[in-house]
This record gives sequence, C-alpha cells and structure tokens, in this order.
Amino acid sequence: MDRQKLMRVALGEEPADLVLKGGQVFAGFTGKFRVCDIAVSQGCIAGLGTYDGPCEVDLQGKYVTPGFIDAHVHIESSMLTPNGFARTVVPRGTTTVVADPHEIANVAGIEGIRYMMDEAAKIPLSVKFMLPSCVPATGLEDNGACLEAEDLRPLLEHPDVLGLGEMMDMAGVLAGDKAVWQKLALLQDSGLVDGHAPLLAEKALMGYGAAGIMSDHECVTPEEAELRLAAGMYLLIREGSAAHNLEALLPVITAENSMFCCFCTDDRHPGDLLSAGGINAMVRQAVAWGIPVSRALQMATVNTARYFGLRDCGVIAPGRRADLLVFDNLSDWEPVQVYTHGQLSAEQGQPWGTQWPSQGQQVMPARLAESVHMAAGEVFSLALPLAGIKANVIELVPRQLLTRRCFMTVPVKAGLAVADPVKDILKLAVWERHKGTGRHGIGLVKGFGLQRGAIAQTIGHDSHNLIVIGADDADMQLAMTHLVACGGGVVIVDGGKVCECLELPVGGLMTAQPAAQVAEQAKRMETLAYALGVRPAYDPFLTLAFLSLPVIPELKLSDRGLVDVEAGRIIAIDENMN
Repeated sequence: MDRQKLMRVALGEEPADLVLKGGQVFAGFTGKFRVCDIAVSQGCIAGLGTYDGPCEVDLQGKYVTPGFIDAHVHIESSMLTPNGFARTVVPRGTTTVVADPHEIANVAGIEGIRYMMDEAAKIPLSVKFMLPSCVPATGLEDNGACLEAEDLRPLLEHPDVLGLGEMMDMAGVLAGDKAVWQKLALLQDSGLVDGHAPLLAEKALMGYGAAGIMSDHECVTPEEAELRLAAGMYLLIREGSAAHNLEALLPVITAENSMFCCFCTDDRHPGDLLSAGGINAMVRQAVAWGIPVSRALQMATVNTARYFGLRDCGVIAPGRRADLLVFDNLSDWEPVQVYTHGQLSAEQGQPWGTQWPSQGQQVMPARLAESVHMAAGEVFSLALPLAGIKANVIELVPRQLLTRRCFMTVPVKAGLAVADPVKDILKLAVWERHKGTGRHGIGLVKGFGLQRGAIAQTIGHDSHNLIVIGADDADMQLAMTHLVACGGGVVIVDGGKVCECLELPVGGLMTAQPAAQVAEQAKRMETLAYALGVRPAYDPFLTLAFLSLPVIPELKLSDRGLVDVEAGRIIAIDENMN
C-alpha cells in the first residue's frame, strides 16, 4: 500500500477509489455511531468525514460496522474447504478468522497446514493462523503426524502466523514436559499462546498462565470465566454447534471487563452457519440478552484485533483494511452488504464479485486425497470382555464437551459387555486410520439415546481416527467398512443397510462441495439420527467427534483405550477408581 497516496486521499487531495456515503458508522474506540462518509483507497480506509469520488454508494443512513472477527475457529470442522467456508461466513459478516488448523495437521502434518494456508490465500476472507501446539493432543492416542517445535519453526516466518494455537496439553505444561516447553519457547516473549484449560483453577491455573498462556475458550461457567479474567487471560466466549457457552457466560460481561472478552465459534457445522450465522449470531444473541450494542460490537471486532495484534482491522479508521458491514437495522444482524479489502464481496446474504474462486473438485496433496488406511484384512471385532458386571461408562453432559466417568452395572452376555439401547447404553469404538496399525479402543457410552443402528465418521477430535457409536455390532462394522471404502466421511447404518453417507474426500474431514449442498445432506442425516433415537440435546456428529478427545474431562476413548483425562492415563474398562 502506498501510504502517501492514502494520506492524499484522506486530505481530499486525490479522489478515493470508493466512497460509502451517509452511513451511520460505528467507532470502535468510542462505542458510538456517527453519520459520515467512508473514503476507500487501495483496499484500505483513507478517511472518515465528507468525501467525493468517481464511485459512490449512497448508504441512506444504513449502519456500518467493521467486519467481524472470529477469535478461534477450526475451519475443518465446518466440513468445508477454506473456499466453501468463506462463502458461508463472509456473507454473514465474518471477514477475519483466527484459525487453528490442528484438525488437518493431525491427519497430514505440515503438508496439511500448508494446504490450508495456500487455499486461504485465494479467498476474500482474511485467515490468520495459530500453529497447532498439540499434534497429537496427548501421548494417549495415535494420529497421522507428530509435530515437534522444530517442525513448526519454519512456519513462524509466514506473514499470517500469529502464534501458537490452543495448548491442550495442560498436564505437559504443568509437568515441565520438554517437548511442550520447546514449543512454548518458539515464541519466547514475542508471540501469543492460546489456551485450552477446562476446569483448571487455583495454583494450577496460575502455573498455566505463568507458562505464557494468554486466553481460554473452554469456560462453561461464570466462575471459570471470572477466574480467567482475574488471572489476566482474555476470555474467548464460544458458541459452537456442540458447545454452547454464550448464554451461560454473558452475565460475566461488564463495562469494566468487556474489553478483554471476544467471540469465537470454535466448531460449527455448515447448517448452523447458513441458518443462524457465525459471529453475527453471537452479536444477535448477546444484544437480545441485554448486552449493549456497542459492547457486543467491540467483542466481535476491536477486542479481538487488540488481543491478536491485528493492526489492520477491527475498527473503521484511516489505514485499516476496508472490511465493512452494512446493516439495515441493529436487530437481525444480517448484513445487506459486505466489503472485504474495499470490494463488495457479498450482498443480501450471498457471495458476490469476481474475487471468489470457483467451487468444485480440486487438486490436493496425495496425503489428503488418500487418508484412510487400515490394516490388511481388518475385521473390526467389537468384542468387549468384562470379568464382572460393572464397567466404566462415558456419560454425556447435555450441550457440553465435558463427560462424566460413571462406574455402573452394564449389560453382559457370555462375558462380553454389550449395547442395550433400552438402558441407553451404547458401544463406542475408535480405530486408528492413518498408518494401518489395527490399534483400537472399545468402550461404552450413556446418554446419547440411539435406539438402533450406528453412526461412524472419520472426524474424531483431534487425531481424527475412525470413530463409531452404535446399538448393534453388525451395523457398526458395516459403517466402518463403508467409510474405509469411500475414503472418509460420515455414515449412518441401520438394519444392515447404509442409509446416508456424506463423503469427505479432503483428509476425511472436508469436501469442496457447496455449503448448501453439504448442509442439506447433513440435515437429512441429522434428522435420521434423531429418528433413530439420538437425544435432541446433542448434535449427533459433533458430539460423537469429541468423544475421542482425551484432553477434556472426565472420560474419553482413544484408539489405545479408555482415557481418564484428569489422571492422564489409560484405564481398564472395569477399573473401579471410586
């Protein structure tokens, strides 16, 4: 950008490329709206006031805000490639995202990260990256790559890398684990480290903060949120498809602390992004709950920019990127126009302009195109031997990623634990799918509600092994076999028949198909899952995906077995820890 030219436009000495006239413009630093023109040059804001130019748009008093910023998101969780994701969120006002590509990194390592970076460079969405800090998340599972500090170091030179992504290995941090601390040392005192600290409190939280962690998006109660803010951590308030934390945390927000609070979606499915939106949906809900409009807007824009050191966005001011949202009103929070880099990129909820790359099949690295590998002749035996009648069961918590460990009497036949849908006991299995080791874990789940059939997917946070839940062993086996054959995705089986399959050929996580098409099929599958008995309190697929994440308490299942998260170890199915 030519700064002197920008200054001349600001001074009125040269015409602007674009002038948005007569809008009510939000000033992020003051929290107030004022009527003025916005002069745009070279994709940036030159000045605010009264301007003229060869290209003028009369806003007729419409409201203008900065583009919204998502403080923490995994693009892969949308099941869309970066282009498809951008086509979904930009029309609803998200113009910048801070992405942690640890999903694809767990499948394909550095190659997966570079794929995301290369694709992000082609779209009118500003994608900033936090480098995955825990690939794999722990040593209690197996994935497709292991990224150490030296593997990540070259990526620090990338202009869109801001720091280190969510540090999930809390135990490793607090125990002084050498590999973990080598990653923390990459940034020394010059970079950001995002946190991931469910239930952490007191001196453990102090130690985590002292290690350099500066934020947390895992709070589920006001008490947790207050503790993070008191410890000097930014509070990233999450509202995803599986974890709904916004309503519970809104009471924490005050005039005194709101500047240290931001919004994030973390993991959202395309149907939710299309129907409700992304960050705009959080602004809508916050304002409806009673948060002042100015405060909600600051949490969606300037607060996030300040935390991440993004000096080119977050406010409508000279020298900032011209990422602008135009609203008819301050109630539905659906932008009628979205400008990115000074160009109209969306109008009336739809992508617009020549800056969008085409959709459809794409060339991708072989490691992403062929990502499901099983041991030769794998038969997927689901036998679960049990000496007695009691076992550790993963008990779900509605609307949360947390689970409870329940040691209880379970159905047993001929010395084998079995599913019993009537008692809401299902089988869960995780199969290593990256290197064909045949390693697998089998457990039991309570609360999901499935009455018959099985659901399987190659989305299993964060190692993304093949995970399946079911009421019938044969249906579970068919579901896994089908996913191996199609190269990954999500499948529902009932009565020995494949009912629906959403194929995800990009690393077993994403598809290049349009969001509306993906959302339509995902909705059909969701409806089918609920018809098969899944409880309405759970997103069937995201809930299943998080049952293999061994960093969120209390009990999870990896390809190595049942994981007691707080103890940080694999436990036997019948180990009584009470």
